[in-house]
Amino acid sequence: MPEFPERQPTPDGPAYEGRLLERPDEEVVDQGIRFDLGTLVSRRGVLSLVGLGAGAAVLAACAPVVSASTAATSTATPSATPSAASTSLAEGLPAGEIPDETAGPYPGDGSNGPDILEQSGIVRSDIRTNLGETAAVAGAPLSFTLRITDMANGDAPFEGVAVYAWHCDALGQYSMYSDGVTNDTFLRGVQVADANGQVTFTSIVPGCYSGRWPHIHFEIYPSLDAITDSTTAISTTQLAIPESVATAVFSLSDYTGSSRNLAQVSLASDNVFGEHGGALQIPTVTGSVDAGYAASLVVRVDTTTAPTSGSAPSAGGGRP
Repeated sequence: MPEFPERQPTPDGPAYEGRLLERPDEEVVDQGIRFDLGTLVSRRGVLSLVGLGAGAAVLAACAPVVSASTAATSTATPSATPSAASTSLAEGLPAGEIPDETAGPYPGDGSNGPDILEQSGIVRSDIRTNLGETAAVAGAPLSFTLRITDMANGDAPFEGVAVYAWHCDALGQYSMYSDGVTNDTFLRGVQVADANGQVTFTSIVPGCYSGRWPHIHFEIYPSLDAITDSTTAISTTQLAIPESVATAVFSLSDYTGSSRNLAQVSLASDNVFGEHGGALQIPTVTGSVDAGYAASLVVRVDTTTAPTSGSAPSAGGGRP
């Protein structure tokens, strides 16, 4: 430790080398490691004499070394400033596992009548049409990407899991269930996560029917082979459409009744998202009504915990 001269009085309090002391009631030598490092850099002229690269090396030498394996398993120490509810201490990750939610009364996974997961062609990225057809349903274009991480494996990309996604159309109708579309299979599809744990679906913004916030259902299965048995799903949950997107889209003529239904519900009052306000289920969205929207959501799945929702259908929260 170098020998420091006496501190100097200033109108704002005692200082040393022009820097106010963080602990004014203590000696210069007792100001703490952060103050000492700043003093050493100043006295030795590291940045000015040998350049920024050497200065960075000095700071790097003071930092702890964390291996890749340690980073995957260690627990970070909370900072003095709490992070937002939807943000983890690990940058870019939500604060916890995505909540388990009901599959609802219209899953089409065999748990409540029809089973589309047994049909040929269900593995597809563009879900706007009936299986084997080309005519797309009406609605504002939406591409949504889900990035699945494996919490039990240090939040590694969950490569190889199969994601089954489904939702209602612009009028709030579910294919295979709603009157007039029981023979249709639109807005349902399966994708397998790539090396980044990602799946992407091309779809439309779902409408808003009475009693429910606009949403997209999805189930995550351990593999493509497992999708024919709904009880093997390792996560069943829902994505919440951001209010700004819903408000803009529901002005379109394709979404008759959606604006009225949206005005009667909120994320806080919704019987699915209400418990936590959808904090871990609202995606990041870019785009516009004219250009279409692109949504992205990080989905953390913990396979060490048993799924609490899924195949049991529920008609609560309004009907299409």
